[in-house]
Amino acid sequence: MFRILLSLLFLLNFSYASLVGGNFDQYDLKVLEDLDIDSTFITDYKLQKIYSNISKRNKSKYVEKLNDASLFLPKVKEILKKNNIPAAFLYLVMAESNFTLDAKSHMKAAGLWQFIPLTAKKYGLKNNMYVDERMDIVKSTEAAVKYLKSLHKRFGKWYLAAIAYNCGEGRVIEAITRATLDMYVETHKGTRKNKKIREFRKIIRDYQHKRVKFSKLYKVYKYVKQWKIKPDLDELLIFQKGLKRQYLPGESQRYIRKIISLAMLGNRNFFAKDSSYFLNRGIASPIVSVKVKGGTHLNNIAELIGVKPENLLGINRHIRQLIVDPEVKECDIYIPYSRLARFNANINDLKPTTYAVHIVKPGDTLGKIGNYYKVSYRLIKKFNNLKTNIIGINQKLVIPIAPENLPKKPLNYFVKRGDTLSKIARMNKIDLKKLMRDNKLKSSLINIGDKLVINYQ
Repeated sequence: MFRILLSLLFLLNFSYASLVGGNFDQYDLKVLEDLDIDSTFITDYKLQKIYSNISKRNKSKYVEKLNDASLFLPKVKEILKKNNIPAAFLYLVMAESNFTLDAKSHMKAAGLWQFIPLTAKKYGLKNNMYVDERMDIVKSTEAAVKYLKSLHKRFGKWYLAAIAYNCGEGRVIEAITRATLDMYVETHKGTRKNKKIREFRKIIRDYQHKRVKFSKLYKVYKYVKQWKIKPDLDELLIFQKGLKRQYLPGESQRYIRKIISLAMLGNRNFFAKDSSYFLNRGIASPIVSVKVKGGTHLNNIAELIGVKPENLLGINRHIRQLIVDPEVKECDIYIPYSRLARFNANINDLKPTTYAVHIVKPGDTLGKIGNYYKVSYRLIKKFNNLKTNIIGINQKLVIPIAPENLPKKPLNYFVKRGDTLSKIARMNKIDLKKLMRDNKLKSSLINIGDKLVINYQ
C-alpha cells in the first residue's frame, strides 16, 4: 500500500506528467494488468519518455502504418482475441514489423511476426520457392500465438513472453537467474562469498563466454527458481552500473516499454482519430480466405474480382512469383470481403494460368534449367510428365513460372563519365561483389568505355 501511495505522489511531481503522469486512467493500468506487470510500473521514467516521444513526435508514422494495414489488422486482432492473447500483443506486431507483411531483417527474420527460418519451421510455416508462410496473415499469426503461449507457459508472465519473443528464451532465463542471485545476496547477509553462489556465478560467466552449454545455466535457473524470490519487471530492467551486459539487452528494454506505450495510446483512441476503422471492434474482418487451385495466377484472380493486381498481392505477400504453389491441389489466398460474392459468382470463369516455355539448348540439363528459373528440377519434370531426366535439344518444356517473372537476360553496359562500380550496381539493382565477380574485376577501378556484363542470374 505504501509503495502505491509513494508512486502516486511521484506521478504528481513527475516532469513527464503529460505522457501518462497524473492523467493515467484505468485503461492504462489495464494494459499493465493484462501483461502481468505491477501497476507501479506506470511511474517508470523510460516508459514515460517513450510514451511521450510517440505521442508528441511519431504519431503520423504509426497512423500511416495502421492505414496501410487496414485490410488485415482486424483479422490479426480476431485471432489474438480467440486465443485469449492480451490485446497489447497487437502492438508487439507494430514493434516487430510496423505492420509490414513482407518486412525483413538482417537476421533473416520475415513477416508481420518476424519469424526466423528455424522458428518458422518449428511452428509449421512453409518456406519454399512458391510460398513463404511467414508472410501469411493468418498462418503466421496462428504460429505466433502458439509460440507466445509456449513462452507464457514457461515463464508464467505475459511480459516475459513478450521479452523472450524479442531476445530469446535463453537470454530471459539468464536475466532471471542473475537477478534472483543478486536479490538473494542482497537480502541474505554473508552469502556473497557462499561457495554455491560463487559456483553459480561462474557458470553464468562461462555461459556468457560460450564456455559451457545452455543446459548448465538452465540447471542453475531451475535451482534458484525454488527460492522465494521472484524478480519483477522493475528488477529486470534496473541499470547495473559498471556492467556492459545488463540483465536484458537494451533493445529488449526499449521493446517492452514501446509495446506498453503503444497499447496505452491505442486504448486512448490516440491513433483512431485518423484510423477510425482500427478500434471499431464491431465490424467483421475486411478480408476473407478463399480456396483456389494450385498454379493459379494472382493477376487472373485480381481480374476476376475487379481489383488491381498490386492490391491483391498486398494482402498475399506469402505468394511468391504471383503463382499459387503448383505442387498443391488447392490453396487459401485472401481477398477483400467486399469481393467475395463476385468471386463466388465468377469462379468458373477464372482464366487458366500461362506458364513460360523453355526450348532446350545444347548443354541444358533439368538442373541447369531449374537453377535459371529458380524452380525445382523435379517440378519441371512433373509438369512435363517426364519419366527420366533425359531431355533433347529443341524440346519444349513448360516452366511453372509466370512469363512476366522470367529472369532478366544479361546485358552489356559501357562505362560513362562519372560512373563508379557501386553506382552501376545500384542502378541495375545487383550486388556490387557479384558485378565484380561476373566481370573478373579485382579492384573497383574502371575506365570510360569499359564493357561490363550485367548478369542478373
